[in-house]
Amino acid sequence: MTATPPARPTPPTPPTPPAPAPRRTLADRLLAALGGLAAGYGGLAVAALVAVLVRPEAGPIAAVGDWVVDRSPTGVKEWAIRTFGENDKTVLEAGIMVLLAVLAALIGLLALRSLPAAALVVAALGVVGMLAAVTRPDSTSAADALPSLAGAAACAAVLYVLTRRLTVPRPAATAPDRRGFLLTGAGAVAGATGTLFLARSVGATRSENAGASRDALRLPRPASPAPAVPPGAQLPVDGISPFVTPNGDFYRVDTALVVPRLDATSWRLRVHGTGVPRERVFTLPELMRREVVERDVTLACVSNEVGGSLVGNARWLGVRLADLLRECGVRPPSRGGPADQIVARSADGMTIGSPVETVMDGRDALLAFGMNGEPLPFAHGFPVRMVVPGLYGYVSACKWITSIELTTFAAYDAYWVPRGWAAQAPVKTESRIDTPKAFSKVTAGPAPVAVAGVAWAQHRGISRVQLRVDDGPWQDAELGTEDSRDTWRQWVYRWHPTPGKHTLTVRATDGTGTVQTEQRADTMPDGATGWHSIEVTAH
Repeated sequence: MTATPPARPTPPTPPTPPAPAPRRTLADRLLAALGGLAAGYGGLAVAALVAVLVRPEAGPIAAVGDWVVDRSPTGVKEWAIRTFGENDKTVLEAGIMVLLAVLAALIGLLALRSLPAAALVVAALGVVGMLAAVTRPDSTSAADALPSLAGAAACAAVLYVLTRRLTVPRPAATAPDRRGFLLTGAGAVAGATGTLFLARSVGATRSENAGASRDALRLPRPASPAPAVPPGAQLPVDGISPFVTPNGDFYRVDTALVVPRLDATSWRLRVHGTGVPRERVFTLPELMRREVVERDVTLACVSNEVGGSLVGNARWLGVRLADLLRECGVRPPSRGGPADQIVARSADGMTIGSPVETVMDGRDALLAFGMNGEPLPFAHGFPVRMVVPGLYGYVSACKWITSIELTTFAAYDAYWVPRGWAAQAPVKTESRIDTPKAFSKVTAGPAPVAVAGVAWAQHRGISRVQLRVDDGPWQDAELGTEDSRDTWRQWVYRWHPTPGKHTLTVRATDGTGTVQTEQRADTMPDGATGWHSIEVTAH
């Protein structure tokens, strides 16, 4: 019997070598960057929608922008105002958007290499936005964190889906699913766009209440109306600033990236603090039932450089702030009052400090709700703002005011003081050449050239304006009729130029006889000084 040979063991099957990782081409990297942009767009869209439901100021762009504004060196802020004027906020928001776009593209590239690392970066950005929102001065709820957190979550989700299309191989596939990536990315962008439209629609609906309350507001007739602007206050000179600045042209300088839109029906003003024995809360109807006064007052921004445009004149309607303070039992320091500073707080968290003595010295310091015959525009403080003749705006002109607290300058520094600005800042005597423009050409000949502009020294008035041609003697200009010492004053000088280049310089004298100083000083810490000069060519 033949023995059966033992069966040979079956050799083990060699393991299947892992599929080689797909080679990352330039096209893959470009798609990854686009995926990061799409994810960022989706995140911002979701954040915008949640911000509308919470409050617009809590959105990541507004919150981070305000954080940047609050912590930027004063010199940077002044440079932005000088360079971009009233468009400084638009430029800041555009800069943030560009930075976020670059970050989104880089995050997309990072996700191609490590999706968890990219998710951590997105989460970190969400935390930054959350912290910026909940640490805003006007933040009163943890809900302010929701827009940034929701936006980060949406961004991470879109990034995950798109990146998987590029990194997870399909069965029997030798290249990433680029077609699927493009289709999914297009769907994400379309969804984000729809979300943005929804956010805008909801936001418009919510802001309708504030808009409706402004539209429904009927300004009362003033018990103390302003006199008509006297004939001759507006000089018949082309190119000169209008005596009354239209609301749409009135300068705006503040830190609000999102203009507060307050509902007048729910607005309240609280008066409280040191030396206020009778604290009060006022509604807008209560203010409007008081003695209403109307006054022409010129406002000026402390950031206005010599010859700058951050100054305007308007007819304001409101109630005297001093009357409200007296009703609450407030006494100025000269009469034994313990508080020497009024801290006005805005709905956006801004604080502005004004001297109690100045507000109660008899000048027309107003809580204004009307501007040039209509309710205050939202951009200029609707429903109520402060107007104090003779003080720069940063120490008097609180917009969207909701609180007045009496305290002392020693006990509290308002917003701008720790940033290098003076705690008290009366307006300085200034003058400006409006026409002709700098470096323009004028005609030399028998017909005179009108050199004209405005001068201001609120609460002191303007008594004289002089013009100097080159190094010649000072010549008196013709003054427009004075409206009041709280408004600017127009002037004109009829000049017979000789051919060639000329330097024109203007200076003013205020109502106390003090001549505008020649000494050049920057806007910090309490307003610019110096004479305004321009160069023109006569031919």
